[in-house]
Amino acid sequence: MTLATKHKLKGYFVSFLRTVMLIGICYVIILPLIHRLSTALMPIEDLYDQSVRWIPRSPTLENFRLVWEHMGYVDAFGNSFKLATISSVLQVGACTMVGYGLARFKFPGSKIIFAMAILTLMVPPQLIMVPMYLNFRFFDVFGLLGDKALNLIGTYWPFALMSLTGTGFRNGLYIFIMRQFFRGLPRELEEAAYIDGAGLLTTFFRVMLPGSIPGLVVTFLFSFVWQWNDYLYVTNFMAGKNFLPQALEGAATKVQLAIDEASALASTSGFLDDHFYSLINNAGMILVILPLLLLYVFLQRYFVESIERTGIIG
Repeated sequence: MTLATKHKLKGYFVSFLRTVMLIGICYVIILPLIHRLSTALMPIEDLYDQSVRWIPRSPTLENFRLVWEHMGYVDAFGNSFKLATISSVLQVGACTMVGYGLARFKFPGSKIIFAMAILTLMVPPQLIMVPMYLNFRFFDVFGLLGDKALNLIGTYWPFALMSLTGTGFRNGLYIFIMRQFFRGLPRELEEAAYIDGAGLLTTFFRVMLPGSIPGLVVTFLFSFVWQWNDYLYVTNFMAGKNFLPQALEGAATKVQLAIDEASALASTSGFLDDHFYSLINNAGMILVILPLLLLYVFLQRYFVESIERTGIIG
């Protein structure tokens, strides 16, 4: 066997192993989604039918109709989209500037600041939730307002202020991403701009920022997805308003109450067990994650490119 043949066989073997690994990873990732979609399309009778596993015997959209109606999906979608968009745009702007400063400028304490930004990822948000709530409930701008403290609870201001100051949820990760991205860009671009007479801000906005589109996109995607799925901050700062995580949590209960009312009028029993709740929850979860899947489909090229260039793994 010649050396060229050995290299060819080795290449085939490596490609085979890579294919098997990719299929296994895709199976692990896609299986829960397929299971939820299959369950969401089942009527309650199919759950008790032992012959039904993956493909519903009588597919129905009734579960989606019920959860759409009792979640108040349109209103919850609008609120979640508005909050996620505002927070994500502000976080991208703040974390991009912080990441650029840490990547390009050396000053006393720069490494400590970067280490503290990374350290925020290890601090559970539940640990600081009470002081954060009190801070926004009696917001006095470092004591400047005195007795005229503002109540920001129930508004978008807590999210906007945290995003603008780079202290929002997972902002340490976004700062790390942008820092790594800017460190990978050649310094010659900035030096050429300085030689042409551009200042610091002009160089940042007109030279460095257009070249960091993939990094901006992946930061926006991470921020949008985490804010979209956020339950803790929204529950504490926006209590009483309808957002998708909270709407999904109460959807099954609302459906059960509606069935109980209809059954009472008809003098019949309308109780449904935990299997019914699984149908409603799975249908609701599909409606919640569907916008995120569509967002990723359209932006996946930038997402993969940025992951490669920033060196994020795992």
